[in-house]
Amino acid sequence: MSAINLIKLGRVAGRALPRRNGTGIRLTRSISFARSLPIASITTRAVQPFSTTSRAAKPLTTEILQNAKEAPLTDNQYHELADDYLDTVLEKAEARAEAVIGLDVEYSAGVMTIEVPNVGKWVINKQPPNKQIWLSSPRSGPKRFNWVVISEDQSSKQDTATGGWIYLKDGAYLNEILDAELGLDMEGVSD
Repeated sequence: MSAINLIKLGRVAGRALPRRNGTGIRLTRSISFARSLPIASITTRAVQPFSTTSRAAKPLTTEILQNAKEAPLTDNQYHELADDYLDTVLEKAEARAEAVIGLDVEYSAGVMTIEVPNVGKWVINKQPPNKQIWLSSPRSGPKRFNWVVISEDQSSKQDTATGGWIYLKDGAYLNEILDAELGLDMEGVSD
């Protein structure tokens, strides 16, 4: 069995394991073996060109950024949030790669690379010592994202806070950057 197939098999097996969220409720993921196995196909796929121009990602407003704070995560909470997020990014990127000719997605040893010919390479990875997700982008440059809780102040309703991977220096939201630069529909992810 090749190394690539072993990686795919490990990813599929990992997705099959039950997970627990913060409330102790068991979460399970369905497995799509058809997606993970290489199958020759005679059907043609719809080709979607990759745009070399992108809309600018919208950062958080100054008012929201002032109320945003880095969440105090345990190591286990960080790994669960980051792993789930990267799994979702991988699924979205693989789906996008099926629609865009030349877009290449690789995920190995906790480092994901998404390469677009004639545009560049995006690298996304976890940084456990800092409890961050790092992004290196040919368009927006390097950024370090923290898990940030938004709207948990005295004027907000209790337990209505949302969280997301935010670059605290400029308020950039990782979901917005991935959507704007790569066309990955990240709406509702991690909120």
